[in-house]
Amino acid sequence: MRHVDFSPLYRSTVGFDRLFTMLDSLAQPDQGQTYPPYNIERTGDNAYRITMAVAGFSEDELSIEAREHTLTVKGEKADDASDAGEFLYRGIAKRAFERRFQLADHVEVRGASLKNGLLHIDLLREIPETMKPRRISIQASPTSAKQIEAQTA
Repeated sequence: MRHVDFSPLYRSTVGFDRLFTMLDSLAQPDQGQTYPPYNIERTGDNAYRITMAVAGFSEDELSIEAREHTLTVKGEKADDASDAGEFLYRGIAKRAFERRFQLADHVEVRGASLKNGLLHIDLLREIPETMKPRRISIQASPTSAKQIEAQTA
């Protein structure tokens, strides 16, 4: 696979470091990480929900952290004393995981809930008023209207 070197662009741009880092990380595969499975859905115009299947994990074994446009969900199983028995077959994974999601600008985590083995993380994109598009009204200049009247008279 090709690797693109963005270092010449770093010298001539300001403030695009995050963009180049994200492009560089897209070129690298995720090492086939598929655990735990998750869904991302749009629940409104500016609302989103990430749902992760974390069966067997309790609230205190999961941690969610949002920092600098990255949402990190970690799960670590505590050592269970009930594992004293001898397993003939173990199909339920007890492995730890860490899943990272890149968040767009102005996306905030609003809450999280764990129900029936599914972890729901609600996100909301709030664009500040100063960044929203606004309509500028066009007004006729009083001086230009007087000049037009003077020219026609």
